[in-house]
Amino acid sequence: MMADGSALYESVLCVKSEVHVYRIPPRSTNRGYRAADWKLEEPAWSGRLKITAKGKTAFIKLEDRNSGELFAQAPVDQFPSSIVEAVIDSSRYFVIRIEDGNGRHAFIGIGFADRGDSFDFNVALQDHFKWVKQESDLVHQDSTLDSGPKLDLGFKEGQTIKINIGESGEAAAKSRAAAGALLPPPPTTKSGVLLPPPNTQMMTNPSITGTLFDFGDTAPVSAPPTQELWGEFTAAGSGSAQDSRSGWVQF
Repeated sequence: MMADGSALYESVLCVKSEVHVYRIPPRSTNRGYRAADWKLEEPAWSGRLKITAKGKTAFIKLEDRNSGELFAQAPVDQFPSSIVEAVIDSSRYFVIRIEDGNGRHAFIGIGFADRGDSFDFNVALQDHFKWVKQESDLVHQDSTLDSGPKLDLGFKEGQTIKINIGESGEAAAKSRAAAGALLPPPPTTKSGVLLPPPNTQMMTNPSITGTLFDFGDTAPVSAPPTQELWGEFTAAGSGSAQDSRSGWVQF
């Protein structure tokens, strides 16, 4: 269990159905291991390889390909490291350090028949520890931000602020009344009669409307006298048979 109480789940990173295990002689030089020094035609064991991860630790497990029984495993907490080391004369062979869970460990050689399997084995370990590094960097960034100076946005003692959210209804009414008091009174005549607004004067004063509509030199057509128009109508309905001027006919 982790410190926060959540369980650590084991995930599978890589599975290869065929791997060979070799007994290796002691290292003769500091240059590295050589697969040519092993008896490659006589592997000590053959089976299945599985790489799993639990938290930050990866586990290289050697299992029986039929029953799944564990033959040996190598916990890996860092890569690259001495726990998993490639040989210097081939890309298909590696030396790993296995542990029995009781504090004892031993170095053995493993090899893949296919070069693609050895490539997948190497990449699976690289990807896992790349993820571990990214997680560690994020934790470090969070701790750096938490330990940084805090921005104090609180009010100091005696400090106040003023917020203008607009005038209330009563204040707005007083403002409108004050603005209306500044307007000049409407004009009046000497007798005290209020003069009509300018637009009303334009509609009722013939001299103003005549000026506005006088677009040319043509004189406006004057309407015939009211008395003459009604005289024709009266004459048409008075009983005469026909009036040559109006065209009215008696029925």
